This record gives sequence, structure tokens and C-alpha cells, in this order.
Amino acid sequence: MTAEAAKGTRARTRLGDWEPPSAKRVLDLTLGSALLALASPLLGAGALALAARRPPGGVLTRSPRIGLDGRVFVLRSLHTRRLRLDLLSRLPHVVRGDLSLVGPEPLPPDGGRNRADPAGTPDSPAARHWRQELKPGLTGLAQVRSRSGMPWDEPALLDQHYAEHHGVGLDLAILASAVHVPLRGAVRGLARRGKAHLSDTDHRLSGYSTAEEVGSVSTD
Repeated sequence: MTAEAAKGTRARTRLGDWEPPSAKRVLDLTLGSALLALASPLLGAGALALAARRPPGGVLTRSPRIGLDGRVFVLRSLHTRRLRLDLLSRLPHVVRGDLSLVGPEPLPPDGGRNRADPAGTPDSPAARHWRQELKPGLTGLAQVRSRSGMPWDEPALLDQHYAEHHGVGLDLAILASAVHVPLRGAVRGLARRGKAHLSDTDHRLSGYSTAEEVGSVSTD
């Protein structure tokens, strides 16, 4: 076989092994890239503000997390929770493929030992099986349900429910809830601040004094 023929065979083999990205990965890559582009100015400003304060440990927090197939990666986040910048700063992990936009909570390598799991302990073979088949998520069913004010189960149960029923439709619903719940809370907070708190004195005629009222009561 000539060198050119061997090269062509290797190229065809590589093409034959290539698989198109899943719909979930396409969603992660397109929406994650768009969100990262929109959030970049805010993240840059937050990083500069943190750098000026010189927080202990630096601008970024670094912690190992378990990813797809049990692979351990270092999760980097901005060292703040204002405006959810810590969450937005993880978007590069979504674009890179360490995280998905929606998925189970990213657990540390030893963090599972402190949590109960519906399939026994988190270190049990059944628990490792379903957790390692999915990428951990930037947000997830457990996080959305915990902020909704509705009765919710243990996070591990919700993570397993997501693992059994996940799909693009469910991902979009979870993402919509993740955006809707904080926005609704912010709007309600602004509405409360904007309400006029009128007391009885607001309806009194001009020139009316509390001393006159006290005097009239004492002479009765």
C-alpha cells in the first residue's frame, strides 16, 4: 500500500469513527457561547473589582469535581455570589464540555460520602453508574425546585429523576424556570419598594398639628 493510500484509509477511518454532536451538546455550545459573550463584560468588571479587594485565595475559587465518565476536573468560579457571577463564570466549562447547562449537581470526589443517594450510598455502583453517564450541570432540577418555594425532595432524588427523564425539552423547561424564578423575585422586591406607605397623617389638612389634636383630647 502506498503512503497516499494509507493516508486516505486513516482519514476514512477517522471520519467513520466521528459521531455528530447530540442535541444536548448543540444546545450547550450555542446557548452557552451566547450567554458567555453577553456576560463577558459583567464578568470582567466583577473580576477587576475582586482583584482590587485582593480577596484571600485570589479572584477565582478552584475545586475538583467529578465529570462525565468519572473524570475529575477543576471547577473555577469567581469568588463572589453577587448577581450570580459565580454561576456565570462557569460558562467556559459549558463551552469546553466539562459541564452542561442542565444536569446533576457537580460533586467533589469526596463530597458524595456526606450525601444520601436514592440508589444506596453515593459511592455505590448504582449511584456511580447514572451519575457518570451524564455531565454535571450549571443548573439543574434540584436547584430550580429549591428556589421555587414548592415542596421538593432530596437533591439526589431530583438528580436521579433528571437522569432518567432528561432531554432537550426538559432542559429548556429547567432553564426557563432558572431564569423566571429569580426575575420574579426581583420584580416583586422592586414592587414592594415602590409602594407608597401612607399613614393617617398623610390625609390631614395642611396646617394641622399633632399638638392641636392632643390639646383637644385633653380638654374633653
